[in-house]
Amino acid sequence: MGVKALVVDNDFFFVEFVTELLEARGYQVFKAYDGKEAISKLEEESVDLLFVDMIMPKIDGKQLITFARKRFVDSSFAIVALSGVMIENLESLENIGADYFLAKGPMEKMAKHIENLLDKIENDPVFSSSEDNIFKQADLMPRQITDELIQTVNFHRAIIQCIGMGVLVVDRDARIITSNSIALHILGKSIDEMLNRQITSIFPENDRPMIIETLKNLIFKSESGRIEFLVAINSRQIRVIASLFKLDGEINGFIFILEETG
Repeated sequence: MGVKALVVDNDFFFVEFVTELLEARGYQVFKAYDGKEAISKLEEESVDLLFVDMIMPKIDGKQLITFARKRFVDSSFAIVALSGVMIENLESLENIGADYFLAKGPMEKMAKHIENLLDKIENDPVFSSSEDNIFKQADLMPRQITDELIQTVNFHRAIIQCIGMGVLVVDRDARIITSNSIALHILGKSIDEMLNRQITSIFPENDRPMIIETLKNLIFKSESGRIEFLVAINSRQIRVIASLFKLDGEINGFIFILEETG
């Protein structure tokens, strides 16, 4: 069996572009088009190389990389962060959690950069974050829209982290896509134990039917759009406020607020 790679990007054509380059070098390639699908793939298949776009809906690149580092702490696969802006507009490789950074640009100009990157990865089995691991495009102009999007994502992520209660953002399929540090503390879990997990799985087994009923009531019956209840987690009483998460009038998921009552 050849070397395995997972390519994660919500741009279908970019995934196909990278896949073709990898397969030409003998890689077995798995594909994912968002962070949720990538987590499922990583739990199903062992990989030797992971390409991750930094800006994706729901579970973004940084969350996915954090998940991979925590869940597969004993694995040694290389992680390549992809972005349409320069590394200076993001964070350091160390903070991102990646081993390499590749700036995205016109596909016809990226092939050589990807080939050079693969040469380095294949010839340097010991991964060390350095300037040599940053593959920029010399003629890549700053993308203002992408830069502004990154700033917006970071701004809203900071708001969720600074809220003085636990926050869980749950997708329409009832799987968790975001959790702040307070929620992790209340639940006694790490982020890799939360992302893409069913919301029912984090509550005591006896309370799970009530959680399912809460989701149904929020969609079909709740006039206020929120339901409040108490649960016992880790011998502590927790007040939970569940509400619908709407975007442009459409139900996109749910928000769970957690707060210790005493």
